[in-house]
Amino acid sequence: MNTDTAQPILGAGISEGRLLKPIRYPWAYELYEQAVANTWFPHEVQLGEDLADFARMTDEEKHAVTFLMSYFNPNELLVNKALAFGVYPYVNAPEAHLYLAKQMWEEANHCVAFEYVLETFPIDRGAAYAAHVETPSMAAKEAFEVRYLTRMTERTLDITTLEGKRDFVRNLVAYNVILEGIWFYSGFMVALSFRQRNLLRNFGSLIDWVVRDESLHLKFGINLVLTVLEENPELQTGDFADEIRQMILDAVGLEERYNHDLLPHGILGLNADYINTYVRYLADRRLEELGFPAHYGVSNPAKWMAAANDTLELVNFFEATNTSYEVNARTS
Repeated sequence: MNTDTAQPILGAGISEGRLLKPIRYPWAYELYEQAVANTWFPHEVQLGEDLADFARMTDEEKHAVTFLMSYFNPNELLVNKALAFGVYPYVNAPEAHLYLAKQMWEEANHCVAFEYVLETFPIDRGAAYAAHVETPSMAAKEAFEVRYLTRMTERTLDITTLEGKRDFVRNLVAYNVILEGIWFYSGFMVALSFRQRNLLRNFGSLIDWVVRDESLHLKFGINLVLTVLEENPELQTGDFADEIRQMILDAVGLEERYNHDLLPHGILGLNADYINTYVRYLADRRLEELGFPAHYGVSNPAKWMAAANDTLELVNFFEATNTSYEVNARTS
């Protein structure tokens, strides 16, 4: 008999979570299967075909692409650290472990994808690497995330305690909801805006693949947060809810300052205020998915994002289904 089915999703015992069937959390295994089907490799995209576009772009446009790479590249690896130290060791369910293992591979793949961009476009790699440390608004975002990761690396959480469970949820919100679900999506919108103007179309395709992965990461993270809250009702206090909500609002402020450095003067059809309206729209969606009311009450200024590809339909996010590229796709 598989006694694992009696275990909650949180737990740090090596003896638990070693039998996959029967599956206790079908949503986790379904996400794993979809992630496997979505497997892709960066060099399948012919980025070299975008070089002519990059050459004729303005300095402000080139700065935006470089700035995005400066942020995305190291933070994909930062997410991996958060998963390895702050999530994987504290989850019992083997189906969740399967998904997390695939997610960590995907984060590594994204890092390689952004290295491919740096290798292909005439971007000063040293300057791009330095920007995430030297640009105050970018460094502030990383400091926000590292603060939560440090809790996981400096000491082992005791998730049998209320505070240990709170720290686990804080880490999930910081990485899955804020970093991947708001900050990354803000950057994706900017990256894909070039394709809206018939520029960097292959770069846009690369971002499409990254976004599709991230949509599953976000869905997994939110499902995991909600499952932990459901299984640990003692976490459901007004004070803790206020803390989580404030984390998200604070993150919006950090992103708004970052976007003014990303686009200090604006480019055709896009400026920092436009991006920040989109950030507030994203924050409202994340709040609602966690059970909070919307805070900003703004409409989506980039409605074209919903049609960019099937993973970007954020309002109907959890119903999105990919059909464009699947490994071992089943046909009827």
